[in-house]
Amino acid sequence: MTRSVLTFLFCALTIVAGSAQRDTVRLRNPSFEDTPRRGGDSNNVIKDWFDCGSINFRGESPPDIHPNGYWQNNLPASDKRTYLGMVVRDNNTWESVSQRLDTPLEAGKCYSFTIHLSRAPKYVSKSHMTNDDANYTTPVVLRIWGGNGFCDDKELLAESDAVSNSSWQIYVLQFKPKANVRSITLEAYYKTPTLYPYNGNVLVDGCSDIIRVPCPGEEIAADTKPKLPPHKRIKNKQDKTKPTEKPASEIAAAEKPFKPKIMQELNRSFIKEGQTIEIKTLKFKADSSAIDRTSYEVLEEIKSFLVANEDVIIEVGGHTNSLPADEYCDRLSTARAKAVVEYLVSRGVDPSKVQFKGYGKKQPIADNKTKYGRERNQRVEIKILSLNS
Repeated sequence: MTRSVLTFLFCALTIVAGSAQRDTVRLRNPSFEDTPRRGGDSNNVIKDWFDCGSINFRGESPPDIHPNGYWQNNLPASDKRTYLGMVVRDNNTWESVSQRLDTPLEAGKCYSFTIHLSRAPKYVSKSHMTNDDANYTTPVVLRIWGGNGFCDDKELLAESDAVSNSSWQIYVLQFKPKANVRSITLEAYYKTPTLYPYNGNVLVDGCSDIIRVPCPGEEIAADTKPKLPPHKRIKNKQDKTKPTEKPASEIAAAEKPFKPKIMQELNRSFIKEGQTIEIKTLKFKADSSAIDRTSYEVLEEIKSFLVANEDVIIEVGGHTNSLPADEYCDRLSTARAKAVVEYLVSRGVDPSKVQFKGYGKKQPIADNKTKYGRERNQRVEIKILSLNS
């Protein structure tokens, strides 16, 4: 299963008019909001979630709640204020959390779900085998289990690729339960096959609703189809039962080589891995992540570049000036970077090709003492992460 065709579960259900069936499931606390703390500092796992380690590995601490600099990880949350950090350990133990659903997912029905995942490049703690300092940074996978009660691993519903990205990425998961699912479990696990257990981490945030979608060859009545927000309307690339014909003008445009008009730096002949390019004409409403409509043209150009260069992976980085508090700067810069990525994904960019990260006020490019300098620092940039010619 590729990273761009992943899918997860989650959330309470809305009743479809005239029917007892529910087509949208919402998890309680899907963005893992709670007081930041290390798992070892408390016996209580994050709000609305059950710590499976208390059943499977007694004596091990529950997952951590970030951000607060714990284990030298300082990545801002991708959604709201806090997120979950889970690890696998070299003593063959791993972390997982579980939640009962208010209404079960139905056997034989298809569902779609998105989630934000990342890996902390620094997650320094003690090895459980040697008691020496260890950096828990080897990539791990995230598994989604379905069952009948807390931590029941009756059916593996979805599994991500090993999460190696150190910026937030939107993972799209799709699944079809074989039996009714009354609970789900999020589990950090080793990338298999592996000879020995190792130390690794995965950061988890921003779960979407679990949406009922048509299975291949199935139609859902128009009046019962759940309404997705624009940035969540991601096509199911596996369902090719109803191909759509593109207008001749769009096909002709796709066949032409991409030529930038606004961002001249987006030239395949000159871009390099590690290169950073500022989106100078991108504008947001004041103190908001709402993209100004005048910015759609440049975002469409970035979209066209990524579609024409499918091997390119980018990070969208948000930055602020130094006037507000650190937490505010981290949240605003992350929200703006995420808004750009969500726009690109909604326009057909593969979610596995775009990551996002908020840098707050940590990387100024001008003097914050002047108005001109502060305006320069309040920016969004593209960083070329991978370029496989």
